[in-house]
Amino acid sequence: MAYHHGDLRRALLTAAAEAIVESGPAALSLRDLARRAGVSHAAPTHHFGDKKGLLTVLATEGFEELSAALNASWERDGSLLELGVCYVHFAVTHRAHFEVMFRPDLFHDDDAGLVAARGEARGALKEGGLSGWSIAHGFATLWNSGALSHLTGTPEAAAREVLCQLSP
Repeated sequence: MAYHHGDLRRALLTAAAEAIVESGPAALSLRDLARRAGVSHAAPTHHFGDKKGLLTVLATEGFEELSAALNASWERDGSLLELGVCYVHFAVTHRAHFEVMFRPDLFHDDDAGLVAARGEARGALKEGGLSGWSIAHGFATLWNSGALSHLTGTPEAAAREVLCQLSP
């Protein structure tokens, strides 16, 4: 195929995110990504090596974007509550990344860039630590799966209401 992309790597990552939102990460195939991007079936392999390589890049980007969002939230509000709401917002608006980031069976867990990005994101969670992360992550996962469809309003508003109940 002779189709030219200005940024084929980005086009493939975008196609991967769309495919993951549609069908989940397990159904992702490099051939389908190539078809979606309008390139040869070998193009994804050239850029990422294999499916795990592509998902490693997607997870790394996710951790980098999450870290940036959490740090911006902390600088803006200095609030653990708003940090949790920010986490939920990220999970809902970056669903494909979120679905991959916490599934080490899907990517190369020892990739140096991934390890660094994951460490940055963990550091951005501040002193809320494991308990706050667990609660926000659980809420986001439940929201994304549709288990909280009985709640009204935005995911951020619902998360804020639930997370507020934990404050003394």
